[in-house]
Amino acid sequence: MRTLRLLLEKEFRQIFRDKGLLPIIFVMPMMQLLIMPLAANFEVKNINLAVVDRDHSTYTQQMVAKIASSGYFHITGYYTDYTPARQQIEREKADIILEIPPHFEVDLVKENKASVYIAADAINGTKAGLGSAYLNTILTDFNNEIRMKWLPEAPPGPGTIDVTFSNWFNPNMNYRLYMVPGILVLLVTMVGGFIAALNIVKEKEIGTIEQINVTPVKKWQFILGKLIPFWVIGMVDFTLGLLLARFVYGIIPLGSLLLLYAFLAVYLVALLGFGLLISTYSDNQLQAMFVAFFFIMIFMLMSGLFVSVDNMPPWAKMIANLTPVTHFIDVMRMVVLKGSRFADIKMQFLYELAFALVLNGWAIWNYRKTA
Repeated sequence: MRTLRLLLEKEFRQIFRDKGLLPIIFVMPMMQLLIMPLAANFEVKNINLAVVDRDHSTYTQQMVAKIASSGYFHITGYYTDYTPARQQIEREKADIILEIPPHFEVDLVKENKASVYIAADAINGTKAGLGSAYLNTILTDFNNEIRMKWLPEAPPGPGTIDVTFSNWFNPNMNYRLYMVPGILVLLVTMVGGFIAALNIVKEKEIGTIEQINVTPVKKWQFILGKLIPFWVIGMVDFTLGLLLARFVYGIIPLGSLLLLYAFLAVYLVALLGFGLLISTYSDNQLQAMFVAFFFIMIFMLMSGLFVSVDNMPPWAKMIANLTPVTHFIDVMRMVVLKGSRFADIKMQFLYELAFALVLNGWAIWNYRKTA
């Protein structure tokens, strides 16, 4: 234990001696946690809509007014011909065109039906899909209002289904409640993964690894001496992130903080073991940095933070489930938003434990201590 204590003392002195490293470890993740949840928002609002009105009736004016008052659409132009509206799309000044044909009101009153045409700029598929869906919903609601005016006394038909719904765990649909826990996991992953990957290889570059190799320090002691300091730093970063989420975004975990920290403790062992494994295979810091960047980018994109794992093809789901980040993001959302207990996250905990044992065992085995 004395040997391990001396190694830990050496590592902590090296970390705090590097004044440029401390802001990267503590300040940079907190700045990113302040900025990223404000930008990483998949809600589609302020959709630019060009209206082509060939009817100019009372009903068309009411319909356009209802669309404009919804809060999702901004009317960028009101035209009588389709060509200038299409030019607005081509110039990226409009996202969707709503074309109202001639005799719209007459067809609606006399024949009890009328049609409109919607054209969406599908370069941004998400915005086009959601924007068209919002517009369809508003038009359906407008249609129901007209029918209620025409048939105020008519009871609902036998086939009418009244649907009510409620939002569990996030009643106000606050997107930050969903994103902040996941972003915090990614920031801890980036800091721990990159710094651990550069650790052993740094000793190789400056030549101190040769001095360690001729000492009686065992391989497992050396790996633990490299792992524990950054494990502590990961815990501190996570704590700062939780405090920031509490006082800036008002996010208070519904579940047990002790459970979160227990899962984090195992996750950090797995993550740092992965970083140290990269470091044992690398010959210089540049090589280690690019290898770590390659894997961490895969972890980020396939973690389920931006795209649900359930929507991925089977081969991508398999890769996503083989990354420890995916399971930690899932657990963070379950504990913070749902108040899940250990029984609910038991499988994810076992996955992380397996990752930790395999990756650290591999790193210890691969570190070749030569005199």
